[in-house]
Amino acid sequence: MSRARAATRTLAVVAALALPLAACGQDSGGGGGRDDDAEGGTVGIAMPTKSSERWIADGDNVVSLFEEAGYEADLQYGENRVENQISQIENMIARGHDLLVIAAIDGSSLGNVLQQAADAGIPVVSYDRLLLNSEHVDSYATFDNTKVGELQGQYIVDALELEENPDESFAIELFAGSPDDNNTRYFFEGAMSVLDPYLESGQLVVRSGQTEMNEITTERWDGGIAQNRMDDLLTAHYRGEPLDAVLSPYDGMSIGVLSALRSVGYGSGDRPFPVVTGQDAELASVKSIVAGEQTQTVYKDTRELARLAVAMGDALLSGEEPEVNDTESYDNGVKVVPAYLLEPVSIDADNYELLIEEEYYTEAQVNG
Repeated sequence: MSRARAATRTLAVVAALALPLAACGQDSGGGGGRDDDAEGGTVGIAMPTKSSERWIADGDNVVSLFEEAGYEADLQYGENRVENQISQIENMIARGHDLLVIAAIDGSSLGNVLQQAADAGIPVVSYDRLLLNSEHVDSYATFDNTKVGELQGQYIVDALELEENPDESFAIELFAGSPDDNNTRYFFEGAMSVLDPYLESGQLVVRSGQTEMNEITTERWDGGIAQNRMDDLLTAHYRGEPLDAVLSPYDGMSIGVLSALRSVGYGSGDRPFPVVTGQDAELASVKSIVAGEQTQTVYKDTRELARLAVAMGDALLSGEEPEVNDTESYDNGVKVVPAYLLEPVSIDADNYELLIEEEYYTEAQVNG
């Protein structure tokens, strides 16, 4: 890319990053269509699945911003099948795309295609999920994933008033995300850094005894799998025993957990739901929080993440270093990937209106 073209690209991307995006659940104007007036190259965007509203919003927002900045965007969803995502990225490389933005289904499975991208001179932005075991990852756009877990753990501590009631004990069950997602470890370790002292003192009790991450992971973050596991836990360990809290790392899983709890009478009469955490502020969970079911979620503004990914991609294509704020935390097994970490926000019934104020959702979407 020439210096003049690079300057044009930088000006265009700055203008694009200043534009508002559509709220989640609405059409953000993207979709991978070709823009005949685009001045830049083509960006291949690989997303995991359309089964989560969060990833649909991510895809739409990234496409919209790249197109506003003058790029063409090719958005593909792997539908949680690793082989699909590999094939899609290989096709992007074969078609001569200039940049890849990848939210991996399995961060450790893409080494070969990342090598192909490097051989073709295509830079790579790792999007929210770290690409593992490859030196061919140029930058990482994500949130402070350890902080996400800390917010979930601290919410449980505060909601159960553990500090105020040191002589009382409470039952908790733990869930973790998909074992093939590197973020799962960061979420879990963040949460456990807060919860471990209370588990060690006996103030929090896991009746199932399942406290190690390899015992509590949930394949593909699947809500149905989480529901089935919660059903089993309730049957085996909570017949006549109260459950006070559930550490759930993701809203889609939280909805499954709540379904299992509802099936044995929680949420009716004088049996309130336990504290149930979550992540991503998906609309179904926000509505559930407003209705007094799910207790908490972690808001990660995917519009800001999209802006960050576009800025990183534009810098790479302009021959510049992307802006980062973390060069230590994200070792992918081969290199420490330079990252920019955005701040997550804890959301519950007391502050969910922040999502409306920031136009992430509309009033009608949340309360309609």
